[in-house]
Amino acid sequence: MTGHAFNLNGTALIARGAGTLWLAAERALIVSDLHFGKAARLARRGTLLPPYDTAETLARLDAEIAATAPAQVICLGDSFDDLAAADLPEPEALWLTRLMAGRRWVWIAGNHDPGPVALGGSHLAELRLGPLTLRHIAQPGTSGEVSGHYHPKARIGRGPARPAFLIDAARVILPAFGAYTGGLLSSDPALARLMRPEALAVLTGPRALALPMPR
Repeated sequence: MTGHAFNLNGTALIARGAGTLWLAAERALIVSDLHFGKAARLARRGTLLPPYDTAETLARLDAEIAATAPAQVICLGDSFDDLAAADLPEPEALWLTRLMAGRRWVWIAGNHDPGPVALGGSHLAELRLGPLTLRHIAQPGTSGEVSGHYHPKARIGRGPARPAFLIDAARVILPAFGAYTGGLLSSDPALARLMRPEALAVLTGPRALALPMPR
């Protein structure tokens, strides 16, 4: 799995092809928008999808933890799709507990999150990590910001859209990591207004690919 190395507020970061952000100086693995339990929430509303999204997301997260051996994992909000989703089935709760064991784990609040849950870890509105501020939703006018929320995607030409990091001199917005999450194209006005003209999009996949952010 390749990655794209860049600097934000003097801090070296790697946007990994899997959709996680690696901060080596803090041995921190940063991930956003896991949306555990999305298929179950949709089923409660009458839309049936294969109920394997939480297990798939956990498997991908497990692989990233195995690859990076982080001292801390920071989840940038919308980790659970709704209040009921926080009550994970026992096998998945045990899987997550195993991943959390022996390292710092931070849940940053998102707009979907139910608030503190009985899974351990720290629950914060936002986190200051060196010169960086980690939160769920980007705030205009800030610098050194790491956020998620928008589920950004980008495409090359007429090719399929892929989850993407958006990066400029002030911020990085992470793609959604959850298996069943949709996305917002980087050309959407909400993102085009937020990101500076020189912004890059880093498409995820086996080979992380950086290109000028499509507008």
